[in-house]
Amino acid sequence: MPTALITGATAGIGAAFARRLASDGFDLVLVARDAARLEDTARDLRGAYGISAETLPADLSAEEGLAAVEERCRKGPADVDLLVNNAGFGNKGTFLDVPVADEVTMLKVHCEAVLRLTHAVLPGMLERGRGGIVNVSSVSAFATRGTYGASKAWVVSFSQGVAQDIAGRAGGRVRVMALCPGFVRTEFHERAGMDVSGIPEFMWLDRDKVVDAALRDLRRGVGISVPGAQYKAIVGLSRLVPRDLVGRLSSRAGRSYD
Repeated sequence: MPTALITGATAGIGAAFARRLASDGFDLVLVARDAARLEDTARDLRGAYGISAETLPADLSAEEGLAAVEERCRKGPADVDLLVNNAGFGNKGTFLDVPVADEVTMLKVHCEAVLRLTHAVLPGMLERGRGGIVNVSSVSAFATRGTYGASKAWVVSFSQGVAQDIAGRAGGRVRVMALCPGFVRTEFHERAGMDVSGIPEFMWLDRDKVVDAALRDLRRGVGISVPGAQYKAIVGLSRLVPRDLVGRLSSRAGRSYD
């Protein structure tokens, strides 16, 4: 069976990837900080789908945790055929309201971890002639949303750059894609203390449909996956509207804090 390694695997989009890939017959390596919750998730997936599910408790903002996952990407009881860099979080407040240490922690998880895990897993994929990497970004990458949006813009640019660097190698059977969802009902907003009560219902995406769209786009060789017609339209318009106007509008949308 192929093996997928998923970071941030116990909640939200990461958990949806785990369920979908387990149902597709993937063995899993599940990464998250909460060891107990991680084991509960793995046990449920083993029981429901009859697959193997390793657990790797790790804090990707800490060198020890990131190095452990990096090493698992390079070698282990099974090669990693699909890497889903999903771990992430939002800080409560705008830039000057957030301690700089918390902003740096965000950059380590959203940027450094994505870079290092991609770098660790790619050589083996290219050698075997198959594999895929999904780097979870956000539609915030195309807007102006402080450190969060900036880090997600980096994920998109990085993914595009790596995809170009490996284009033509391994017969094109190793793919790197940035996934850019909009609002998805997960624990993300609650943890960040964000009040999203004003977001209209039509702007919310179902996490399972996000994963379906991501895997479909990965198979098709799409470089940037934007699930949902409403968000495809928003991203398209953002490229036509002056950047300063995009900044004024996007900095307010969905950014009230409890």
